[in-house]
Amino acid sequence: MNLFFRQAASKSGLILLGLVLLTGFVFVVLRSGPLAPVRVTVAAVSEGALSPALFGVGTVEARRAYLIGPTTAGRVLKVLVDVGEVVKAGQLLAEMDPVDLDQRVAALDASIARASSAVAAAEAQRQDALARRQLAVMNTRRYVDLGEKKFVSASAVESKQQEEASAQAVISAAAANLAGAGQDMARLKAERDGLQQQRNNVRLLAPTDGVITARDAEPGSTVVAGQSVIKLIEPASLWVRVRFDQGRSGGLAVGLPADIVLRANPSQTLRGKVARLELVSDSITEERVAQVAFDTIPTDLSLGELAEVTLTLPATPPGLLVSNASIRQQSGKSGVWVLDDGALRFVEIQTGRASLDGKVQVKGGLKAGEQVVIHSEKELAAGSRVKVVESLTGARP
Repeated sequence: MNLFFRQAASKSGLILLGLVLLTGFVFVVLRSGPLAPVRVTVAAVSEGALSPALFGVGTVEARRAYLIGPTTAGRVLKVLVDVGEVVKAGQLLAEMDPVDLDQRVAALDASIARASSAVAAAEAQRQDALARRQLAVMNTRRYVDLGEKKFVSASAVESKQQEEASAQAVISAAAANLAGAGQDMARLKAERDGLQQQRNNVRLLAPTDGVITARDAEPGSTVVAGQSVIKLIEPASLWVRVRFDQGRSGGLAVGLPADIVLRANPSQTLRGKVARLELVSDSITEERVAQVAFDTIPTDLSLGELAEVTLTLPATPPGLLVSNASIRQQSGKSGVWVLDDGALRFVEIQTGRASLDGKVQVKGGLKAGEQVVIHSEKELAAGSRVKVVESLTGARP
């Protein structure tokens, strides 16, 4: 009998231990297992005005940059400037080898001198022809008068008239020779002017005041037409080429004030404004491009330097605001999870402007004071059990 009672007591203890273990297992599963409620953080929908802003990263560039090189292929004779030098408009920067241009100009000068002599000779012939015609006219008049008085024969009168006609023809020939000599002179001068222009083109001059940024060829190098020998920029034309996300670029316009922080000096904020918006956006990165000019260009600015740009947009009218982290996508629609008496429901919303502190304007779908889920430790569904916590960091309680 005692053995029977001992066996029964042992079985009862095992059953009780099993129940305790099963209860503990169920408790653990419900608290921290797959059936445990999802921990979430929530915040109330607030009301207020929004101060939207746009943020982008860009590089310092020059609005006016010049690539200075020859108009024809040739060999670089000398380069007179180096990178970093400040130059004035019209200053000689480099020179190409003129080859035989100087000799060809000298040959044309000699041809022009000869043409000038030909013009002088033609003019002298014309003056002589004019004098001969004047004499022929006087003789013709005299013989005509004598012929009318029968002092000379008709053939003598006709001879003098023929001499006058010949003199007129000689004048016409002399005038034609003079015109031809003048045309030759004009042609030679035009050829010399063109050749002199080619000679001037081998002298590479600064088109404006600026700073040398690159020296792309050295003396003795052969370059083709249009190839850069010297690169020059205008320091006063420096600005920042900034890229902004297309999805958040609403309100981007010329004239917006900008805060510029250069990567080389992150502790200093420079003021500027949007000077130009490029019409072509980047379809690959889905960004819009804007040019932001400095109000005052810093002296230690360098080309290619990275800069962080913040544009300040006009404040919005008062309205509902939610955290940008609370917006979710469900079936291709944007919305938030609203916690109502412990139950979750997905509410589709329409968003407006956003601020850099994470606030988003809501145009409809919510009411002020409603609790929306900000963060959750995993994806939510309509039937999800949730537990509101202060923070998702740390161990599960």
